[in-house]
Amino acid sequence: MVDAFHSESGLVSTATRPVRKKFAKPPVKVACLPCRASRTRCGGQEPCSNCVAKDRKCSYLPSKRGGPRKKKQRPSQSPEEELQQDDAQYLAVPGDFEESPDMFTQIDVLSLPGAGLRHLDFPQVTSMFQSYYSGDTGASHVPLELMPSPLSDTQCFVRLYGSEPEILNAYYDFIHTYFPILPPRVSPPCQDRPLQCPIPCSNPPDEPIIMYRPRSPLSLAISAVLALIPHPEDPDSSSPASILQRRMYAHKFAQLASSVIDAECDLDLSSTDPGQALSSERPAVNREKLHPRTPEDLDTLLSLLILSVYEYTQRGNLLKMRYRAGQALALALDKSLHDHHTEDVFTEARRRAWWMTYYCVIQGSIVSTTPPTIVINDPQFTTPYPRFSSDAEGWSILIQAQQVLVSATQFIADLNKCLSTQQGLNFLFDRMQSLDSWTNSVLVQAEMVPTTSHEPVFGYQEIITAQSIRTISKIKLSSAQIKTHRFRAFSDIPIFIKRHCDLTTANQTTSNTELTTKQPVAAVPGPGMNSISCSCSNLDQFQRASSAEYLTPSDSSTSSDIHPCIPQYPHYPFVPGFPYSPHHSAKICFRAAMVISRMFESLPYPQPIYEGQGRPLPRTMPSFACCLMQSSYAMFMLFYKARVVKQMSPEGDCDISRDSNDRVLEELQQGLERILGAVSNYSMAFEALDGMRDEIQGAYQTAFPRTPI
Repeated sequence: MVDAFHSESGLVSTATRPVRKKFAKPPVKVACLPCRASRTRCGGQEPCSNCVAKDRKCSYLPSKRGGPRKKKQRPSQSPEEELQQDDAQYLAVPGDFEESPDMFTQIDVLSLPGAGLRHLDFPQVTSMFQSYYSGDTGASHVPLELMPSPLSDTQCFVRLYGSEPEILNAYYDFIHTYFPILPPRVSPPCQDRPLQCPIPCSNPPDEPIIMYRPRSPLSLAISAVLALIPHPEDPDSSSPASILQRRMYAHKFAQLASSVIDAECDLDLSSTDPGQALSSERPAVNREKLHPRTPEDLDTLLSLLILSVYEYTQRGNLLKMRYRAGQALALALDKSLHDHHTEDVFTEARRRAWWMTYYCVIQGSIVSTTPPTIVINDPQFTTPYPRFSSDAEGWSILIQAQQVLVSATQFIADLNKCLSTQQGLNFLFDRMQSLDSWTNSVLVQAEMVPTTSHEPVFGYQEIITAQSIRTISKIKLSSAQIKTHRFRAFSDIPIFIKRHCDLTTANQTTSNTELTTKQPVAAVPGPGMNSISCSCSNLDQFQRASSAEYLTPSDSSTSSDIHPCIPQYPHYPFVPGFPYSPHHSAKICFRAAMVISRMFESLPYPQPIYEGQGRPLPRTMPSFACCLMQSSYAMFMLFYKARVVKQMSPEGDCDISRDSNDRVLEELQQGLERILGAVSNYSMAFEALDGMRDEIQGAYQTAFPRTPI
C-alpha cells in the first residue's frame, strides 16, 4: 500500500483546483425503486446489477426529474461570496468521485462507541450511540410478537447438557480457547453430548423447560453461552424459530445465574442487624467444585465475567456489561485477589480470576469509550500473571495489549476535547508519539517466538489457547494503532472534514489570526461551527525528515510551504504540530487493518468431539468485536482515498503506479471480506453482532456493488 499512497501527491500537490473528470459512466436518468430507497447508484438495467447481487425485485417508476434545469433566482452576491459558496460545496465532497456521499454515512457509524450492536434489551433504539446521545428511536430488530409463526409440528434443538462434567467439558470445547477463566483441563477431552431432546416451537414462545438445572452460578453462566451455539441435530439452526428458542434458553440461564449470584452475595444479617452483617464473615459456599483446581468461592466472580461478555455480545447492553464487570471487581478486591502471592493448588485459578476480572473491567471502558474505573497500572495490583506452559509471556502480552488499547481509546476522547478548545495540543502530540512507541514495543513482543514456561504443569497443555490469546493481543494492538492514527490518517479527506466537524472546529479567534493576504478565502461556517478549513496538503512536504517516519513539531511544514488541494484555506492550528504526516498515519492504519482481518481469520474454530462430522461452529466470547469495526472503518476510508487517487491520476501515469493502486484496492476488498467472514461466524451464535455484520455488509455492498457476498 505503501507505495501506492505515494501517488497521493497527484491529489493534493497542485496549488490550483484540479480539473474535475466526468463520471466514468454517466448516471442513468431513471433509477429503480430499491436503489432509490437505499441511495445506491443504479445501473439502469432491468433488473439492475445491484438488485441481481442482492436477490431482490427490481422495479421502475417514471421519474419526474430530467429535462433542462431551471436556474433559481438568487439575490446578487459579491464575487468573493460566490467563490466562498462554491468552495464550500467543493469541500463537501469531491466532484470527481463516482460514489454517492451517502456511502460515508455508512462508514462513519463504524467508528462510534457500540457501533452496530443490535439491542435485545432496548428494542426502540437503532444504535447504542443514539441511545446514549441523540435520543433517536426506531426498531432495531423484529419484535418477538412479530416473529414468523412456525408450523405446529416444528421442533427445535437447543444445546443443553445433563450434568456438571458435561458442561465443564463443553466449556473447554467452546469457551476456554478465547476466554480462559479456569485453569487447564485436568482430565482428557470427552465427546460432546448435548441433550437430544427436541423442543416444540410455539409463538409466542413458551417458558423454557430446564431439563437439568446446573448447580453453581458458574455452570449456569456457561450454559447461557452454550445455549446460543447451534445444536448439531438442529436441521435449520438459522431459522427464526431456532434463533428465538436459543435466545429464550440462554436468557433463562443468565437470569438463574444472576439470582444465585444475588443470593450468595447477600449477608444473612443484613435484613435483621445491618451493623453486625458487615463485620461478620461471609457464609461458606457448600457445593461440589466445578473444576477440581478452582475453589468454589470463585464461582460467583467467574460467572459475572461470563455474564459481562454475554450482555455485550448477545444482549447488546453496554451498561450491564460494565455493571457485571464492576461487580466482579468488587468481589475480587474483597478477596484480595489483586495482591495474592500464596502458592497452593488454587494459585493458578486465583491468578486467572484476578487478571480476567481486570481484563473485563478494562474491556467495558474500551467498548463504551469511557474512562477506566481503575488505575490501569495501579502499584497495588501485584498478583503475578498466570502461565501457559507453551507460552510464558502470553498473559503478560494480553494484559499489556489491553492497557495500550484503553489508553488509545482515551487518547481519542482527549483529542476531541483538545481540538474543540485548541488547548493542550503540544502535550497531546507528545502523548501520541509515546502511545505509538508503546504500541510498537508490545507488538514486537507479540511477534516474538513464545518461550516455554519452566513452571510445573498442572493439567493438559493449552497450546491452542495460548496461540489464540496471542492472536487476540495482536488484534487489540493493531486496533490501538488505528485509534491513535485514524484522525491524522484521514484528516486530508474533505468528506472527513465535513462529517467530523466536531473534531475540527477551530477557535474563531485563533482562526482569524491565521488569515493572511495569501489566504483570502474561508469556508462558509455551518451551523454550530466556526471556521472550518481544509487540511489537505502535499504529503511529500511532510516527509523531508531523514527518517521519513515522523517529524517533530519544529520540523513540520508551515502554512507558507503547504500546497493545499483547493484555494488557500486557513489551516488548522494543530496541523503543523502533528508528529506524523497523513501519509504515514494512513500507512499505519492500512497495515493495522490488514493484520486485524488476518488475525480474526486465523482464530481457531471450536473442535468438539462428535460421533459424526459436525458443521462449522461459531467462535465464542467476542468481547473484542469492536476491533472488527475499527478495522472495517479504516479499510473503507482507505478505499475512498485509493479510489480518489486512482480517478485523479493523469491518463499518462505509469502502469506501475496504476497496478500498485489496483493491488491496494484488491487487498482492501479481501480484507473486508475476511472481516465479514469473521463477524458472520460470530453472529451465528450472538445476536447483538447481527447489527455489526449488517453495518459492514451494507457499506461493503455500496463500495463493491457488483461483488456477490
